[in-house]
Amino acid sequence: VNDIKQLLFSKLEIIPNIPHDSVPIGKDETSNVVIREWGEPTTADFELKSHVDLGTNLGLFDLERGSKISGSGFPLLTGLGSKLERELINFMLDVHVAEHGYKEIFPPFLTRSKAPHTCGQLPKFSDDMYYIEKDELYLIPTAEVPLTNLFADEIIDVNNLPSNYTAYSACFRREAGSYGKDTRGLLRLHQFNKVEMVKFVTPDSSYDELEKLTKQAEIILQKLGLHYRVIELCTGDLSFAAAKCYDLEVWAPGEKKWLEVSSCSNFEDFQARRGNIRYRQATDKKVDYLHTLNGSGLATPRLMVALLETYQSSDGKISLPEVLHQPMGMEVLG
Repeated sequence: VNDIKQLLFSKLEIIPNIPHDSVPIGKDETSNVVIREWGEPTTADFELKSHVDLGTNLGLFDLERGSKISGSGFPLLTGLGSKLERELINFMLDVHVAEHGYKEIFPPFLTRSKAPHTCGQLPKFSDDMYYIEKDELYLIPTAEVPLTNLFADEIIDVNNLPSNYTAYSACFRREAGSYGKDTRGLLRLHQFNKVEMVKFVTPDSSYDELEKLTKQAEIILQKLGLHYRVIELCTGDLSFAAAKCYDLEVWAPGEKKWLEVSSCSNFEDFQARRGNIRYRQATDKKVDYLHTLNGSGLATPRLMVALLETYQSSDGKISLPEVLHQPMGMEVLG
């Protein structure tokens, strides 16, 4: 009987979440829908350079030495590039805490297998995760993993919902399926930094909370003055665990392409069931599964790509957006 139960469980845990009725039906990303667009694309009377040329010439990063130390996909930021990365992280955390009411967490970057299983990375996507066999620990692909598991196997009082948490973390991804994709510069990495937002909410409020979450991620891009668009993913492009998802894509004028910098998802009770995360209702004290949401707020590598390429001048210098003047102690890089 136990063998049959285990076999049944192994089959059930690779079944994805059910898309919400409002999600557009489609096979792949070509059926995704542009919801809105903000700002205008950068125009210039000179040839716009890529972030690779700009960052290398200004000494913001050293991709060759990063590869020498760890292999490709592990960038080495240097000098003002390191400071810019740090100040972007601080800026985003400060906005989410002071303006959006999130509680900041500094989580562990390695977790037991139960944590990524709760979020839906395991077992289906184990090949994309770094695993330390000796200690039976996984390096996190996103701070979503430790944040969502804050209340695993716990019951939250409904009066404490919604609960909003944000965290910075390094993120580690093997990117096993990325062969043939554009991996130049900072576009696709094995290690990168990201600020994450996670919400624990009641089921009847989760789709309103998804709209709030998405707007909160957008505010970061607006404050930085970057041209972006919001994409609603179709059924064929949804992640394994999401019931509905919006992607935020920022325009990189040097690359001449849109780059994803955030995914904002409602998982409904998919993760809550896997992690046994529940809430107690106020009236009848009934215990039920809550809904979880998360969103990148934001990932720094492609954000830096867009920032460098958007604010470049003909002499290769970078005019920083106003919100970074004080923390960087300068208005221009270079």
